[in-house]
Amino acid sequence: MLTLVTGTTGQVGRRFVPRLLAQARPGERVRVLVRDAARAEPFAQLGAEVLTGDLRDAEALGRAVAGADAVVNIAAAFRGVPDDEARAVNRDAAVELGRAALAAGARRFVQVSTGLVYGLGRGRPLTEEDETRPGGAWWGAYPEAKAQAERQLLALEGLDVGVARLPFVYGEGDPHLAQALTWAGRWAAAQRLHMGHHADVAQGLLRLLHAPGIAGRIYNVADDAPVTAVELHQLNGAAVPAELHERSDPDPFFQVMSTERIRRELGYRPLYPSVYAARAAGAL
Repeated sequence: MLTLVTGTTGQVGRRFVPRLLAQARPGERVRVLVRDAARAEPFAQLGAEVLTGDLRDAEALGRAVAGADAVVNIAAAFRGVPDDEARAVNRDAAVELGRAALAAGARRFVQVSTGLVYGLGRGRPLTEEDETRPGGAWWGAYPEAKAQAERQLLALEGLDVGVARLPFVYGEGDPHLAQALTWAGRWAAAQRLHMGHHADVAQGLLRLLHAPGIAGRIYNVADDAPVTAVELHQLNGAAVPAELHERSDPDPFFQVMSTERIRRELGYRPLYPSVYAARAAGAL
């Protein structure tokens, strides 16, 4: 089995690939597509095949999917990129990758998406059956592009597509936790953020990659304990701005996701049920 992984030099991909390689069985190979071969050297040292190319280049896509049995598409563009780039990477390139994988004979395609596709909360944890309503001020065109990519990939006949919707991802030296203060400082004190440690994101993706019979299924991947804006400041050792306590939370269930489906169907259990468990284990 040959698995192609994209987005491997990003925060999620660079932590997923070593785990994928570590649990590979005899005969299982991993290929990574990167724009800068030097940044993929750690993967090569672990045994990955490195291909250099851009996800938006048709020739590079053809080389990347040649002989692949499965694809894990982690590539993403967000946090401040222009809307045109967000759509080009998160929607257009993802769909073209799916079509190329199908043409090359790949059997499984794991699309990494985001809980932001749900948009507004529903007064309860969001489930995979909820309608996607991306929009608002969060991350520009990113959520909408991801939602469109999901729909188009799931519509590809003959390709076994599974979708992983991720929360706010943190841990293992990822700067995201500190960066959260750039916007959490504008929240209400009790406004919550649903999180997932890199180890648990990798666990979820590996389950989607290998589990039989999940074609067309969408899974939320997250921990058990969303944290508040106050907690985000405390976790970063930062003073809590007094004005947080003067604001009200406009949507208490924004991006708070249910993980019942992935628990029941794929046996997922967070290694770090909360950011506090990760901190106690020295895994931040």
